[in-house]
Amino acid sequence: MTSQIIPVDPFDFIIFGGTGDLAERKLLPALYQRQMAGQFSEPTRIIGASRSSLSDDEYREFARKAITEHVKPDEIVNGELDSFLARLSYVPVDAKSGEGFERLKEAIGDSTAVRAFYLAVAPGLFGDIAGHLAKHGLNEGDPRIVVEKPIGRDLASARALNDAIGCVFNEQQIFRIDHYLGKETVQNLMALRFANTLYEPLWNSAHIDHVQITVAETVGLEDRVSYYDKAGALRDMVQNHMLQLLCLMAMEPPSSMDADAVRDEKLKILRSLKRINGNEAPKLTVRGQYKAGASAGGAVKGYAEELGNDSDTETFVAIKAEIANWRWAGVPFYLRTGKRLAERVSEICIQFKPVPHSIFDDSAGVVTANQLVIRLQPDEGVKQWIMIKDPGPGGMRLRHVPLDMSFADAFEVRNPDAYERLIMDVVRGNQTLFMRRDEVEAAWQWIDPIQASWEENRHTVQGYTAGTWGPSASIALIERDGRTWHESM
Repeated sequence: MTSQIIPVDPFDFIIFGGTGDLAERKLLPALYQRQMAGQFSEPTRIIGASRSSLSDDEYREFARKAITEHVKPDEIVNGELDSFLARLSYVPVDAKSGEGFERLKEAIGDSTAVRAFYLAVAPGLFGDIAGHLAKHGLNEGDPRIVVEKPIGRDLASARALNDAIGCVFNEQQIFRIDHYLGKETVQNLMALRFANTLYEPLWNSAHIDHVQITVAETVGLEDRVSYYDKAGALRDMVQNHMLQLLCLMAMEPPSSMDADAVRDEKLKILRSLKRINGNEAPKLTVRGQYKAGASAGGAVKGYAEELGNDSDTETFVAIKAEIANWRWAGVPFYLRTGKRLAERVSEICIQFKPVPHSIFDDSAGVVTANQLVIRLQPDEGVKQWIMIKDPGPGGMRLRHVPLDMSFADAFEVRNPDAYERLIMDVVRGNQTLFMRRDEVEAAWQWIDPIQASWEENRHTVQGYTAGTWGPSASIALIERDGRTWHESM
């Protein structure tokens, strides 16, 4: 059984940075997939905008190549692709000088359709673009503006960026995108918690021992050298992706799925996080940087070798976080993320407390505490680990086994990319999966003291071999509490 696709009203989608990497790898393929799904109505238009001097036909050729390279061959239908490309046009613009914005206004014309501006550009251009849009009256009516992370590199710069955009667009028109929130399994966390009486009564410190959130990558710097060395893993991954996952995992039940109802509860969690500063950072955080090793079956360089010079930027972070409220008092949240790790995996592991008393004798084996493991990528799915009797005669022998729900096996439908869902939510004006200004700033208020402590106390990075699970100190971080990292699903 498949869900019914409801077409949206016609819209204009303008991509600043229309010839960039994000447009090529994610945005144009995502838009094509939504047309394939029958979600567009006429006369929906897509306009690319960047400094490159291209004609409409040249931009369509760029888009054709992007789609053929980043969409599975069996999902490309020539007639549908031609129809999609016919929607495209292109306007050269310069975000700094404002040259080309008048031509962009002419290209949009007097259309009354929903107008979405996607800023797939460096954050330093957000304010410039917003200002030029206002100058040419393109912020009038009911527009939306979409901005990618990073929203600043600390609280002060985040506020400055929010101010620059907020001078032109109101909060209901600003969509701060975190693609992790568009993943099917992330949203399933909401369904698991709030649509099942099985879990919500147990979702607290009385029943949960601890929570682990892991976002591990096997890749190195790739083409993000200039950005990543200025950011590091704390700013690049923890401040946004990982804290958003923590919020969804820990928040109180919202009154509804209304955008502000959900975001109000996430904000409460961010404000309840215990601050890590001063002398606490060395005890509660680990910084690492990968050295030469092996990944994906071959030898790889260390971070400094890829960068071309020595650097103290962290490529790995582990943090023991705590939430100071009644539901989660005393429950540690262990966060771990890094590059060049042993496996590409993003997952949340909820470790329940053991049974208070075992009625079984030693011959039955160890009674292992239950786990709920939600894998976000790859091989999206959910596993509930429980204890059962090993089948057969010979007495009571216990086994720890998973109740396994793989998305690929359970649903015979294509799993849309996160950007597909989020783009269509922008068009609909649904902000539930987007960050509100106060969320972004509350996250930085928690991150800034950690970063400041590292710098003030010269908390240097610890080396780890590429292809491993990070520095040995990250193992010690959790094992000194009598716990261990969950390594595989």
